[in-house]
Amino acid sequence: MILYTPLTQEEIFPEEENTNREYISYEGRTICVNKTADGEYQLVQLLSTDPQDFLNDKYTPGRILP
Repeated sequence: MILYTPLTQEEIFPEEENTNREYISYEGRTICVNKTADGEYQLVQLLSTDPQDFLNDKYTPGRILP
């Protein structure tokens, strides 16, 4: 089955409820982050239509945002 959607497979077929996940605007781009126990935000996913955004190291998944 092929789904033509900008959503990830985890968002369509969630395995568990993830209450720490948020979508925020960061430097003009929409990103999905997890809030850690320390109160920091860890980048999970970049949502962008600009291919250059994905080549920027600032938006690498797993990065802790300042």
